[in-house]
Amino acid sequence: MHPSSVAHAFAAAFNSRDPDAVDAVYEPGGLFVPAPGLTVTGTARRDANQRFLAAGLPIDIRPRHVYEHDGIALLIVDWSIGEIEGTATDVARRGADGRWRYVIDNPFGTSRAAPEPRS
Repeated sequence: MHPSSVAHAFAAAFNSRDPDAVDAVYEPGGLFVPAPGLTVTGTARRDANQRFLAAGLPIDIRPRHVYEHDGIALLIVDWSIGEIEGTATDVARRGADGRWRYVIDNPFGTSRAAPEPRS
């Protein structure tokens, strides 16, 4: 699998509106940055993603750059959810099963401030 598969898996899970499928795209200890300066893991990560899912809008992703070395990848991904858009800087790791999962998901990686998701 190509490292960009994690971004496509996230989009498919997000668009299915299944919070379990979204959470499965992360390593168990994976970090989510729902807003600059705020990091969450575990249940808090799931809850933060749920706020974006609650908007009821699909996500569109466009991987821009993917750099992989020795089972670790840096992904730069442009995305939009309705009128909210950003460029993510994400780190993923290839698991023993060959699947890529987020270690760090920073959707507003090139922004100073993140807009609040609409519900």
